[in-house]
Amino acid sequence: MIPEHETFHGTWPYLARYCKAAGFSQHYIDEGPRKGAENLVLLHGEPTWGYLWRHLIGPLSRRHRVVVPDHMGFGKSETPADRSYLAVEHVDNLEKLLVDELDLHDITLVLHDWGGPIGTGFALRHPDRVRRMMATNTVLPLGMPGYPELMAGNMRDSSWFRWAQAAQADGTLESLLGNAGNTVTHLMLALQTIGRPEIVTPTWIRAYSAHFTDRAQCRGVIRFPQQLVAPDPDAPTPQPPDAEAVTALRGKPALLVQGMRDTALLPGYTMPAFHLGYPSAPIIELPEAGHFTSEDAPETLLALLALFLQTT
Repeated sequence: MIPEHETFHGTWPYLARYCKAAGFSQHYIDEGPRKGAENLVLLHGEPTWGYLWRHLIGPLSRRHRVVVPDHMGFGKSETPADRSYLAVEHVDNLEKLLVDELDLHDITLVLHDWGGPIGTGFALRHPDRVRRMMATNTVLPLGMPGYPELMAGNMRDSSWFRWAQAAQADGTLESLLGNAGNTVTHLMLALQTIGRPEIVTPTWIRAYSAHFTDRAQCRGVIRFPQQLVAPDPDAPTPQPPDAEAVTALRGKPALLVQGMRDTALLPGYTMPAFHLGYPSAPIIELPEAGHFTSEDAPETLLALLALFLQTT
């Protein structure tokens, strides 16, 4: 895990907080006013951590309470050896933080990559605590007909998933991702796409690779793709979401902001998948942004989120 006081040359100036409610040390930041403010929860995915949202946190926290957790095995969170690192376990961890530790209500979820399924899993358990959902280059799995077929198409055509499936087949996936300290930023550039490669500085590289000091610290980054390309036959079968919870979530405001140069979660699949759950909700296309919209277009993403909050 990244040391508590590491700021990466001042680019991550936020006070580290830790929650032990899920049985490990989960890092999060909690910035901004507590009373009378919107509660915003920003969730990262693979292979990032809260640093992904650094450009948004400062401006948002002037008026809103902004909570940004690091998933287990990422960023400043611990990487325990005795966990499965399946998505449902990350949902459990998020529930412990947001409900048991912080008791948040009226939450606006801002979701990227695996943050989408994890945040949606939380929202399905607690639709009464969620006010609205903003997705960016992710999916919101609500059990809608046609969703599995769209995800199968993305698995087939995505550069990231084609690579992951080939690496799993030839036995190199775990070794490549187990060396994420040296490979992770290359994978972000080559297989998920950074639309503005000029942002990739030595500090940026160190921020995204610093957690992965050895194979033991890479459990999280290995398991996210592995559970899709090599699912464990002994893992519990996911149950269909509760119909009443799905109906409740579909009645809430939602927005998708899609980086159109994404080569991991392809717009041709993620946008129709979003519309299955939210047929009337807006989709904003960012033509020059890749998978990481908060890196490629942070000012635009911030403005869209502010507008979303004001108009819903």
